[in-house]
Amino acid sequence: MFFVDTLEIAGLGNRSYLAGGGRTAVAVDPPRDVEQVLAAAARRGVRISHVVETHLHNDYVTGGLELARITGAAYLVPAGAAVEFARTPVRDGDRAEIDAAAGLALRALATPGHTPHHTSYVLEENGKDIAVFTGGSLLIGTVGRPDLVEPRLTAELARAQHASAHRLAAELPDETAVLPTHGFGSFCAAGGTTGESTTIGAEKTSNEALTREVGAFVADLLAGLDDIPAYYAHMGPANAAGPAPVDLTPPAVADAQEIAGRLAAGEWVVDLRHRVAFAEGHVSGAFNFEGEGQLATYLAWLIPWGKPVALLAESAEQLADAQRELARVGIDRPAAAATGDPANWVRDGEALASFPRATFAALAERAKDGVVVLDVRRDGERANGFVEGSVHVPLHTLHRRIHDVPAGQVWVHCAGGMRAAIAASLLDAAGRDVVAVDDSFDAAERAGLTVRPA
Repeated sequence: MFFVDTLEIAGLGNRSYLAGGGRTAVAVDPPRDVEQVLAAAARRGVRISHVVETHLHNDYVTGGLELARITGAAYLVPAGAAVEFARTPVRDGDRAEIDAAAGLALRALATPGHTPHHTSYVLEENGKDIAVFTGGSLLIGTVGRPDLVEPRLTAELARAQHASAHRLAAELPDETAVLPTHGFGSFCAAGGTTGESTTIGAEKTSNEALTREVGAFVADLLAGLDDIPAYYAHMGPANAAGPAPVDLTPPAVADAQEIAGRLAAGEWVVDLRHRVAFAEGHVSGAFNFEGEGQLATYLAWLIPWGKPVALLAESAEQLADAQRELARVGIDRPAAAATGDPANWVRDGEALASFPRATFAALAERAKDGVVVLDVRRDGERANGFVEGSVHVPLHTLHRRIHDVPAGQVWVHCAGGMRAAIAASLLDAAGRDVVAVDDSFDAAERAGLTVRPA
């Protein structure tokens, strides 16, 4: 008998896996905070004998090296990945015994495309292929994007993605479970995914990498690539160097005076509360990145890399969760933090700042009054339709382009409200008169606004 446990890394849109038999197991593409992997192994009563990486990750800092150190497991990394630490280099066709009593083994398949060295791992039970850990190769309905390594390699890697998908489809039985790392909201996916599980057979009928000829597939893949989060540039080097153990001890406590001082020094003070609470009252100059949203992705994308960040949270639990999320992308130690009542985050005699929230229906009533409508969605989203007359500044560029937002009251929107709240906080901190449209973009046309295709 065997098991495969899926570990959801929801904030990053990724998955990690623990697979094994009754005694030992393998961890695949583990997150930096390895405690959940260790906890999963403890629940199963198994020892982690192997830790494997499908590739050098570009979207998060791996916990593989630390997990292997803690458990004494063999650390398997594709041989083509240039790393600065001791590991077991894996080449195409290599096999590793995972649990002899259960007849479990891993077989490496070279599947370049997401990276030049990308490797998938087939889980065998008594010689039968039962699952394949595809990392950033074959995803559910799409493939991993090929443009994260080197621009000059992108077209070549896109073709390699097509070939790798076909290799997997040709060599594995239709019933083989496909278990990717990316594709659940991660920006490492080249397109949208549908569903939570899949098989080789299902992908043969639905995945364009397997249903289209290489030229058309590559052309559409390259044309549809989305923006690359800026922090990705720091993840590969961190993983190649060998990440340090993560430190999740609570940060130093900041009082109102220190919060004010950090803001005055140009540091980032980030309020993790829900956007409704933030809009109603917040420290002037603070930015709102919801702890329950894609905190790690968007904060790491926007913040100048290495700039100190202080966190404001409604509870110690929210702070700890955020600290864990940020450590996954290399923002290791908040400079300071405060929890509790926002009234205690401002000095005596100072008031909390606020700004209004609204719907697209309210915007429709004001659109003819000369207000500025600011769309902070990404280019690909806007291409599918935008409010006529709106200004477009994607969120990930807004902190550098505040000056591009026309004068006047700014009604800022995104697709659902979370990114609009971030943008509203950036504008509010810059002294702009702002209204956050906290509504689904699907409601814009129904509200009477003119929505045009790009």
